[in-house]
Amino acid sequence: MKEFNTAVICNPQKHYMVDISEKIDRIAGRYIEAGKYFSINRGRQYGKTTTLGALARRLKKDYYCFQISFEGEEAMFESEYSMASGIVDLIGKELNLEQVPEKLADRWNRPIDAEKPFRDLGRRITELCRDSDRGIVLMIDEADRASDNQMLLRFLGMLRDKYIQREMGRDSTFQSVILAGVYDIKNLKLKLRPDEEHRYNSPWNVAVDFEEDLSFSPKEIAGMLEE
Repeated sequence: MKEFNTAVICNPQKHYMVDISEKIDRIAGRYIEAGKYFSINRGRQYGKTTTLGALARRLKKDYYCFQISFEGEEAMFESEYSMASGIVDLIGKELNLEQVPEKLADRWNRPIDAEKPFRDLGRRITELCRDSDRGIVLMIDEADRASDNQMLLRFLGMLRDKYIQREMGRDSTFQSVILAGVYDIKNLKLKLRPDEEHRYNSPWNVAVDFEEDLSFSPKEIAGMLEE
């Protein structure tokens, strides 16, 4: 028996849900297939995580979808090494869930270079995306958890630079990157060093505006109630 659910994420096998398949198809076509990077920013309990889950299911046939979250990962932002190692660990778990070829997973999961962790992480992203048999979509939930942390900005800066190099035909990287959170990192006042004034300086300026309306239409709600 299905039931209504208002706590965290909805499961279509267990819960009555609004059919958002048309929205998901539009997002897949306008953003993912076009190779865009973007943010989904809405208040809590607005369906961001459920939307990401539905999008991952929609893309599963054509892409590998890595769904990671920065919630509860505060220790990861303490240093370059902990940040790079944390990303390797989070994505490493997704490699197993997505059943990425074992050879690629083994190369990804090797110990990170302690002297040049970010450079090592960048090389791994290149190798993984270059040698994968399908495009890879990276979804980061709770992306604004450490929005004023320099390590997070370094990571986003790496993704930006690799995106630019990809567009120039000089690198391989993720097909699409989605940041989900309450606040848009692109518009937050960021503080890079303790003695600096707060200023707008986000490395997420390669992201396009996400214009899809995630609120439910009367028609969509009616379909759920009929079910």
